[in-house]
Amino acid sequence: MGSFYVENFGCRATQADGAAIERQLSGYGLSRASKASEAEVVVLNTCTVTSSADQDARAAIRRIHRVNPGARIVVTGCYAQRAPEEISALDGVSLVVGNSHKHRLAEIAAGNGFVPLNSLTAPAVAVGAPEGHCAPVVVEDIFGHTELLAAPVFDSDNEKTRPNLKVQDGCNNRCSFCIIPSVRGRSRSLPVGEVLANVDQLVANGYQELVLSGINLGRWGRDLGSLVPPASDVAGDSAETGPAGPRNRFIDLLRAILDRTSVPLLRISSVEPMDWSDELIAFAAASPRIAKHAHVPLQSASDRILRRMHRRYRPWHYEDRIQRIHAAMPEAAIGADVMVGFPGESDEDFEETRVFIERLPFSYLHVFTYSSRPGTASAQMPEQVPVHEARERNRTLRELAAQKKRRFQEQFIGKTLPALTLTHVSNGRTETLTGNYQKLWVAGSLPANRMLSARIHCIEGEALVGEVT
Repeated sequence: MGSFYVENFGCRATQADGAAIERQLSGYGLSRASKASEAEVVVLNTCTVTSSADQDARAAIRRIHRVNPGARIVVTGCYAQRAPEEISALDGVSLVVGNSHKHRLAEIAAGNGFVPLNSLTAPAVAVGAPEGHCAPVVVEDIFGHTELLAAPVFDSDNEKTRPNLKVQDGCNNRCSFCIIPSVRGRSRSLPVGEVLANVDQLVANGYQELVLSGINLGRWGRDLGSLVPPASDVAGDSAETGPAGPRNRFIDLLRAILDRTSVPLLRISSVEPMDWSDELIAFAAASPRIAKHAHVPLQSASDRILRRMHRRYRPWHYEDRIQRIHAAMPEAAIGADVMVGFPGESDEDFEETRVFIERLPFSYLHVFTYSSRPGTASAQMPEQVPVHEARERNRTLRELAAQKKRRFQEQFIGKTLPALTLTHVSNGRTETLTGNYQKLWVAGSLPANRMLSARIHCIEGEALVGEVT
């Protein structure tokens, strides 16, 4: 029969792709191994958003080849799409499959004798080995492909809580620092019927919270040819009109999920500021089944740097969106991605960002240091910021983020919050996640995947502590 192991790197979208690859390989009769050292086929599903992500993938290849020299190592994902020949030359690599063909990875592996064919047909895919490289490569122009891998991925290793469903992939933006459009292609959406089928299955399996994710989630539906049909008297009239007539919007998908499924709680992952319309804010605020949590990428609050980044909003527009979200949902967690050390970022630019963040109601930040990516416009820009300066700016914002998180949490002491039990039980307490995205320890050893209400007593470290009411 054979066995496989999939190791994922990077974002939720990559993890969702990995879950779909596991489904493919299982369909060919392979069994899932518990670790890479025990598998006959090891798939590394890579990220390439930073140079350190590439380094992590290469280190994993070396490690797996050392501990399991007989394994067939298949490398796929964003790094494989960007630099296939580079990966092909590495010792231990047996096959490189870019994102362009990731939806057929098991087929391609079967056609090369890596996995049993069973009754399935070998792929009609050209597999080549570049001169001087040892592993075959299957990669084509990502913009020529429209497929979207989709399978739920779970928050914990034993798959008991918070399934994550990718409903959108790719991006039509061209931010000067970002390699993602070049390795994931144009924005494309999972049709609403497939989304609803996945949600129904997860609800039938008892899951209480579902996370919707995508590379540019707020653009869901713009590429689909027909509108989401109304589930009730709601809908229809909310659609935008473009050159080809009415088109879907992300809010139409949310309405369809809430109207046509019984999912208890829906959490929205990262959505760009220009997609947080007044209508979406009001809808999220009004629904008790949408988690009070908004992640809104910022990157910089310097107008000059945002323009160099080719971001599609200005600081005052971003601030307006955040203030409107906060006014509509005052207890919501609001988070942002922030990049420091972008080429040309001066001390004054960074100070604009720091002051901007300080005055806005953020509860957490994801702070990144700029990493030059070959093939991006910013890689050729002058005025690259010295590494030590960028790291100091990163430290400053992380300290600010910790202060803001503490102030956010303090307002809930003595209050009651809804939460979902997770899988970690320690010292007679169970880890939970609140609807507004806070880690909360509650007294008692409770089963995972249970919705509850808890009264908050205090803060320990970075977590709230309370008891079930």
